[in-house]
Amino acid sequence: MPDTPHVEIPNRALFKAAEVCELAKVQPYVLRSWEAEFPDLGVAKAAGTPRVYRRADVQQVLRIKHLLLVEGLTLAGARRRITEETMPAEGESPAIDELIGQNARERLTAVRRGLRSILDLLAGSDNGDEFELAPPVASPPRARPAPADRAKAARGNGKEGRSRRPAARAPQARRNRSA
Repeated sequence: MPDTPHVEIPNRALFKAAEVCELAKVQPYVLRSWEAEFPDLGVAKAAGTPRVYRRADVQQVLRIKHLLLVEGLTLAGARRRITEETMPAEGESPAIDELIGQNARERLTAVRRGLRSILDLLAGSDNGDEFELAPPVASPPRARPAPADRAKAARGNGKEGRSRRPAARAPQARRNRSA
């Protein structure tokens, strides 16, 4: 923790909220508001139990206090600064990329060996049939009907295009005449 005043933190794994407030000399409502801004701060043992804090959490609370009160940053600025401090440096990313590439090569080599062993097993089958991998045979394209044929099919025999609305007017007309 750069530029953080030295506070003697007891040599324990977990701390209660009241103990953290006493060490950092902040009020409990301040600690709760910092928990809202820094979600990884503090650990709940179980649902409904009070939060407990690890030693690293206590150090982070002290760092937040320093950033806010001494350096004059806002909570958002403090969060950004802590995020920047915990991110790996730019010089380390090529090494990570190299390790990922090397691991990927090893995995691909293992897959290739597995596929070759499957081919060897299939090639040495006892049933006498020769097994050979071949690309799939493409089916011939379907013939499309000519535009004139499509027009005839759409017209049909003429009955499909007619409306199938029942003649509802005729019975009403008869009722009106008889009345």
